[in-house]
Amino acid sequence: MILYHGSNTHIEEIDLKRGRRGKDFGQGFYLSPDRLQAQQMAERTVDREEAGAPILTTYQFDDSILFRPSDLKVKVFDGYSQEWAEFIMMNRRNKSNKQAHDYDIVYGPIANDKVGLQISRYQLQYIPMEELIRQLSFIRPTFQYFFGTERAISLLCKIQET
Repeated sequence: MILYHGSNTHIEEIDLKRGRRGKDFGQGFYLSPDRLQAQQMAERTVDREEAGAPILTTYQFDDSILFRPSDLKVKVFDGYSQEWAEFIMMNRRNKSNKQAHDYDIVYGPIANDKVGLQISRYQLQYIPMEELIRQLSFIRPTFQYFFGTERAISLLCKIQET
């Protein structure tokens, strides 16, 4: 499988410490199977940091590792669920240097702006969890891969940059 990472810099070597804290699945390295989504992330990174140019780094990844026994700890969210929402909130609240979970790889939906709005409504207690999940069911999920350990990123094979 081909995965893309959108950034504003060339990535020679993945440095997990450069990942931002408080993201959907924690501080780590994020990739998308959707080239357009990764390109949009690269553009947002350029705008946010006011530096660089949009750059895509492409990797090969054997995604069968997600579904077969291995020594890696993997979490897969097939779609929006209460468990997914609670996992997202746990990671977004975590601003410490210590990861809130011990997974090597996490795969699941992105909490984009539309999803983030619904999560905020839940956190502010405007809606109950059941309503959060119901509202999310109307939003087509876009998926992401999180690589949070050196063991996990060793499974990525860099292909090219564009």
